[in-house]
Amino acid sequence: LGRYLRDNGYHVSSASSAAEARAALDGMAFDLIVLDVMMPGESGIDFTRGLRRSATVPILLLTAMGEPEDRIAGLESGADDYLTKPFEPRELLLRVETILRRTAAQPPATPSTCIRIGEFRYFPARDELLRGDEPVRLTTAEADLLRVFAASPGETLSRHVLGERLGGGTSRRAIDVQIARLRRKIEPEPQNPRYLQTVWGRGYVLRAE
Repeated sequence: LGRYLRDNGYHVSSASSAAEARAALDGMAFDLIVLDVMMPGESGIDFTRGLRRSATVPILLLTAMGEPEDRIAGLESGADDYLTKPFEPRELLLRVETILRRTAAQPPATPSTCIRIGEFRYFPARDELLRGDEPVRLTTAEADLLRVFAASPGETLSRHVLGERLGGGTSRRAIDVQIARLRRKIEPEPQNPRYLQTVWGRGYVLRAE
């Protein structure tokens, strides 16, 4: 896979274990991490969960476990995407391109310089979420999702529309998982959302104040 990505114009660093991966992350910055769930030393799920405590670099998980609950566990750990083995190298390349395209995209213009979401303030121009004066760490996928909602506050967005605005290639289930994760960060009661609400049969809506 490393050779294939290099042949398609990417600079690639490889690690054979969790320890090597951590050492590489300490020494340089990466635009994307492609991580095997079954890597030696530590599961990719645990590695992702630990990395998410301090970093927002996009993560694509590779795994031989293709059951829905495995995919959900991967996304809930903080991964941006999840690819099941076996797969064609071209599919991996397309997933990588989609994630990097989302990451590099400029935030869309919004009618407000600051959007209030309960005790939070979101500044679309600089893609920053604050709770009081403290910044709230968002993963790349969470930040992308909040940016899309902030561009259309009060508008119900279907999963299809959300997928398109996120750059395509994002499954409906992945969107649901990312919304659940975002709710845990901005909602006082994530199970009874006040701001990021479900509109049954239609999609989701951000009720900003």
